[in-house]
This record gives sequence, structure tokens and C-alpha cells, in this order.
Amino acid sequence: PIEAKFVRWQTEQIVNWLYGIGLGQYASECRKYFKNGLQLLNATPQELEKKMGMRNPLHRKKIQLYLNSLCTGQTEVNCLDTHWVLRWLDDIGLPQYKEYFAESKVDGQVLNNLTLEDIINLNITNELHHLSIKRSIQVLRFNNFNPTYLKRRPSPDDKNDIDEIMYWSNHRFMEWLRSIDLSEYAPNLRGSGVCGALIVLELRFNVSTLAEILSIPTSRTLLRRHLSMRFQELIGNDLQNRKNQYEKSPNCQPLTLHTKIKFSRGLFSHRRSHSIDIDDLICPINDNNIINGISPCLKHYQRKGSSMVDNLENEFVLAHDSPTTVV
Repeated sequence: PIEAKFVRWQTEQIVNWLYGIGLGQYASECRKYFKNGLQLLNATPQELEKKMGMRNPLHRKKIQLYLNSLCTGQTEVNCLDTHWVLRWLDDIGLPQYKEYFAESKVDGQVLNNLTLEDIINLNITNELHHLSIKRSIQVLRFNNFNPTYLKRRPSPDDKNDIDEIMYWSNHRFMEWLRSIDLSEYAPNLRGSGVCGALIVLELRFNVSTLAEILSIPTSRTLLRRHLSMRFQELIGNDLQNRKNQYEKSPNCQPLTLHTKIKFSRGLFSHRRSHSIDIDDLICPINDNNIINGISPCLKHYQRKGSSMVDNLENEFVLAHDSPTTVV
């Protein structure tokens, strides 16, 4: 087993491994304190901080995640390095956070295990951006962490159904706005977090949210009506009805542009719900046993002849089991 081999690794092998996972800046301190792999496997987060000067909590988390993957053999996420994650932030419409992700060396392994506390440490306090990352991770898991799953450009073969729209990047959605004669508003999507995963999987995201993001005044009723008609044509009647139904539910809170996530006393809280532990994943996995890097609740999508559309209702139920973490 890989774990057994790692236990016998000597210092230089560990140092090379650190460079391989993007934490080479700790090589010199590692040489001082860790003489074999067993010592590193047994190190606590406090020891990593004290001995290696690893003050960034996401660096400590990253090294422990990779040590855990040696034990579990889960490697699907490891192919996505930090450079890929930074490109992914561009794709989902959140380039403003690239500096924080780069500094924290966030790669696919860390991305898949981001907690609510991690999101705050990455300076993400906007609820809409929080949900964009959550839904995009959800789609990434569904695709077995395939690095090429996103659609960035229109093509002649586009079906424009929700199975496909779910993979749209922020830029692809801008192209759609241009195709419906709203080119002047397309630049407003930059930095918004609007992407296919958010549009399709987040029931709270509706055309009113989109109009607010695009800065279309409420006085422009004809323009808003045009956007509403085109948006419904895009996502289809079935998904639109589900969004409308959820909007009428007593637990629904409107999704606005400026709602912030707050962090106090070690817990996230919501005005109308119980507190949520900061250790919760931003994109919860319904079952702790991950099969091929995918939550079992998503495995039903992979059945032969079963499409994402056929199973959206079940996914929506799962997606809204936990309350929103805003105040």
C-alpha cells in the first residue's frame, strides 16, 4: 500500500512530495524536523504550524488531505492543480478571488473539501458567490472531476437544454445575453458568479436576481419582460415551475446581490434557522462514503439512460436539506 511506503520515506522523498503538491516553500523546515514519513503522518496541525511555520490554515489542511488520500487511495481530485482552480474561478465568474486561492494553494483536493470557515478565510462573504462555488463544486463532482467539463463557447451542436446549460461558464452566459440583444448588459456579469451550475441547481436564483445583477432598472418593464421570457425559454417550463414553487415556500429567502455571510462566535447563523457548524462542507456530501469522488446521492445520474433532467427533483430536495448560512 502507498501508505506503508510513505511511512518509510526519507526526508528528501518527503521534500519532493511537498513540491509535487505545491507546498515546496516548506522544504527547508521539513528537512529540520521530519526524518521519515511516519513522523509527518503523525504530525498534528499544531505541530505543522509550530515546526514548519505553516500558518495558513489551508496549507495545513492541504497537507493533511493529501496524507489522507494516501491512506484511502482516492486520487481523482489530485489531477486538478492550483492553476486549474484559478482558471475555474474565471470560468464560474469569480476572478476577484484568484489571489486568495493562489496564496492558499487551493487545488482540486482542497476545493472539494472546502468548509464554511475556509470560505470566510478566502475572503468570500457574498452569499451569491458562496452559492456559485457550492453549485459549481456539485457539478464538478458529478463529472468525476473531469478538468474539461465546462462549456466556454457556443457551438453549432448546442442543444441549450438544462443538461447542457448546467456546464455553461460565465463567458458562455454572456454570449447568450448577446444572442438575445442584451449585449450592453453582458459586462455586468463579470465577477458576479453567474454560471450554468448556479442557474440550474440553485432554486433561489431566478430572473429577478439576474435582472438585479445586470443592473436593469425596475422602471425598464419591457426590457425586464423580454429578459424574463428569454430566461424561461432557456431553462424550460419544468425548471421555471420548480423555481416558482420554491419561491412561494415559507422557508425561501430571496437571493439578492448584496446579502453577506457573517461569521461570529465560531458559528454561522441564520435569522430563522438553527446554527450551522463551521466545519460543514460548503457543498455537503450526503453520505460520508464517497464513491469515485462522487457523493452517492449523485450516482443515480450515471445510470444508463438516465439524464440529469430526469433526476433534478431529487437533487433539489438534497440540495436544500440544510439551511442557508446567511444573516
